[in-house]
Amino acid sequence: MRNYDLEFLKRFSMVIGILAVVTVGLIIGAYFLSKTIPAEVSPVAAKQTQSRISPVGAVYAGATGAAAQAAAAAAATAAAAAQGAYGGTLDGKEIFNQLCTACHTAGVGGAPKLDAAGFGARASKGKDTLYKHAIEGYTGPDGGVMPPKGGNPGLSEAQIHATVDWMLEQSK
Repeated sequence: MRNYDLEFLKRFSMVIGILAVVTVGLIIGAYFLSKTIPAEVSPVAAKQTQSRISPVGAVYAGATGAAAQAAAAAAATAAAAAQGAYGGTLDGKEIFNQLCTACHTAGVGGAPKLDAAGFGARASKGKDTLYKHAIEGYTGPDGGVMPPKGGNPGLSEAQIHATVDWMLEQSK
């Protein structure tokens, strides 16, 4: 080999060595920096994790447990009331048009239509019976079926009363 070839190889080797040292230094620096920055957690992932690890039930014992159980039941009732169906409206016509019309317009499942013939026999049983059947559901001897709360468990009793009253007015 010639002298200038050896000189080139020495300098080239030094440049490669320096670049290797700089690269290793950057890798070590990046490693330590990544440890100091907290990992970003997606809110969706955090919510899914929380739902997976949350307890399924609770144990209530003694007076403290009874109070906690009563508070939990009250909170559940308040939450259900806050999410009332159809915005909590007491307009029987609106509830009928959104929920009841599918069955009571065509007589599906033995549902009485909004006329004197359809509601006549049922109205003679009294409003309390109609309210009860609308809230609890009803299966008649002739195969008629009324699901509890018309199939929408979010309806309040006041909403059902308003809707039954509106239906009775329309059937006269």
